[in-house]
Amino acid sequence: PQAAALAHAAPSVTAAAKSLPRTSGRTLPLQATTPAACPRDPKTDFSRPATRFFLVSPWGWCHNNCMTNEEALDIFRQTGALLEGHFILRSGLHSRQYFQCALALQEMPIVEKLAAALVEKLRHLQVRTVIAPAMGGLVIAQEVARQLGCRFIFVEKEAGRLVLRRGFRITPGEKILLIEDVITRGGRVQETLDIVKKKGGSVQALGVLVDRSQGRFQPGVPLVSLIEMEMEVFDPKNLPEDLKNSPALKPGS
Repeated sequence: PQAAALAHAAPSVTAAAKSLPRTSGRTLPLQATTPAACPRDPKTDFSRPATRFFLVSPWGWCHNNCMTNEEALDIFRQTGALLEGHFILRSGLHSRQYFQCALALQEMPIVEKLAAALVEKLRHLQVRTVIAPAMGGLVIAQEVARQLGCRFIFVEKEAGRLVLRRGFRITPGEKILLIEDVITRGGRVQETLDIVKKKGGSVQALGVLVDRSQGRFQPGVPLVSLIEMEMEVFDPKNLPEDLKNSPALKPGS
């Protein structure tokens, strides 16, 4: 089956959109994984060879770069990356669910598949650089940059705040794509946006695997996600009884 899938590998779909609204995977229809359904436009498709988008993983998923919200969510469920219990989020809020993206992203066929789905929504921007905040966004952002064939840099914590280090530079007017794994309040994303702006760069869009902000975070640039979920979050001073009576875990990003 793997050999057959490779033999009929479908080129990536290209949609040179003139504008990019806030959207999530749930709005995208599942495309047929055939060359006829996924035509390649050499003028706008600068991604790597499409055969790499259509590999059969050990879990039986095919690397077609079209993905719905439910399909993306199913990957997190099957890899054990969607946890249930009592968790402290990166934002400091508490929740009954937690996306431990590292569990899904430990398998490179999955990283490739998820990145391809993001790239499909963002390729028309033709950015020069992909940037991510460490640590959570690093793995998926680097793969997005690889598939786009552009530069990858990151910001990291120093003295409690994100900074651009290691000799990374941003030139004035440089077109940049910001990638993160999960956003709730968007604190790290906002810090990264501020850094890019201060350096004179231009963030064209924000791409995330999971948007659980429920629209409360507005980055000021187009926001694209694979999963958009409405999950209850609670202030630590105002927890429901079931969470008050259970220990809270902070798995880390």
